[in-house]
Amino acid sequence: MARYKHRSSVLGCDMHFHVFHPKVEQKAPVVFYLSGLTCTDLNVIEKGFAQRWCSQHGLFFVAPDTSPRGLGIPGEDPDWDFGTGAGMYVDATNAPWSSGYKMYSYITQELPQLLSAQLPLLDTSRMSITGHSMGGHGALLCALKNPGLYKSVSAFAPICNSSEVPWGIKTFTAYLGEDKSTWKEYDACHLASQYNGPDLHLLVDQGTADKFLEVQLSTAKFEGICKANPVLSNAKINMRPGYDHGYYFVSTFMEEHIAHHANFLKQ
Repeated sequence: MARYKHRSSVLGCDMHFHVFHPKVEQKAPVVFYLSGLTCTDLNVIEKGFAQRWCSQHGLFFVAPDTSPRGLGIPGEDPDWDFGTGAGMYVDATNAPWSSGYKMYSYITQELPQLLSAQLPLLDTSRMSITGHSMGGHGALLCALKNPGLYKSVSAFAPICNSSEVPWGIKTFTAYLGEDKSTWKEYDACHLASQYNGPDLHLLVDQGTADKFLEVQLSTAKFEGICKANPVLSNAKINMRPGYDHGYYFVSTFMEEHIAHHANFLKQ
């Protein structure tokens, strides 16, 4: 396991990310993990226990940060669900956020290109993506917007309908502006309804005791949309009785998610 720092030209600041390096002598696939609100690149490394399962399957594991840091934009820091730690994995188009809040391009373009250049054994032609909460939303939208880029996608308690729930409305209004038609391009429910690419091998786990389930996450709506789309009808949505929104939930099912990705990354 190593932590790296680099200067991001997309975000305009220094960024940290963690990489778990499996013991391999040839190129190996990679799983990207996107974290949730308030998190950094450290949370899943300390609480998710993905390293054990990635070692078992011979996979790299990459955990980036959740937003730019230290851009000095007014209003960036006071709220836990906005600004710093809440990049929402979109490319902001509304000033002043458009100057650096471009996590979508960072995750799908800049970071994989950097990893490919600096870590020759990490095979960016075989990528999968997962995430938790805001990061689950990020994983879903990155996969749905880029057919074929990822071999599989999974999410733990994702924000599925970001353009219509409080967390999304708050951030999208600032980052993307008042035109709500533009918000749909970062909404997993909308993207799933329009998706017509290759099989995403989509897996979602959601706790039934999650206090955010009804107001923020919209899992049932997403499941219905997937079932109605023939291309996504085999998506696996697991409702886990008694589990909440925290990392005990994530760590419990991490083994299954890594095995899910390994299955498709190694085909």
